[in-house]
Amino acid sequence: GRPQRKRQDSAVVRELPVSLEDIYKGATKKLKITRRVLNNDGRSTRTEDKILTIDIKPGWKAGTKITFPKEGDQTPNNIPADVVFVIKDKPHSVFTREGSDIRYKAKISLKDALCGTTLQIPTIDGRKIPLRLREVVKPHTAKRIQGEGLPIPKQPGKRGDLIIDFDVVFPNQISSTAKEILSDCLPAS
Repeated sequence: GRPQRKRQDSAVVRELPVSLEDIYKGATKKLKITRRVLNNDGRSTRTEDKILTIDIKPGWKAGTKITFPKEGDQTPNNIPADVVFVIKDKPHSVFTREGSDIRYKAKISLKDALCGTTLQIPTIDGRKIPLRLREVVKPHTAKRIQGEGLPIPKQPGKRGDLIIDFDVVFPNQISSTAKEILSDCLPAS
């Protein structure tokens, strides 16, 4: 009979969780894979560890795929599978990611929301930017600081924005005197 044509195994896909800081700066990740490798006799296999290196470029989006061709298991009658890593955003304690923009939720008091204040807004690279609030902060108010987001892939030197949302903290109770004063000075509608 004719020799059978070898078929390639379907790709081995693994998630690669990456921090926002690594997406911001770029990073090199070394990943160990364990795979079966054919011995010289062409029939038996042994297990072997291999280190794969991934250079994460600044601004890479979740879902970016990095393919290592034919790094899967070897057997006498297959073509080894491609090994594919898929970038996944690691949750961040301070920011959430929206493409090349990042969002920050600032907690402010009702007094500051009405009367104004200056906030110190953290950035992805560890600085603080003063943000002066002059007008009333309403529900769904958002402020944008341009160029303080993540790098935009394929546009060197360009970055997304830092978007600030506000969580206005209301007091649990206020005195009757304060109620009278507020009632006198706040507009009815």
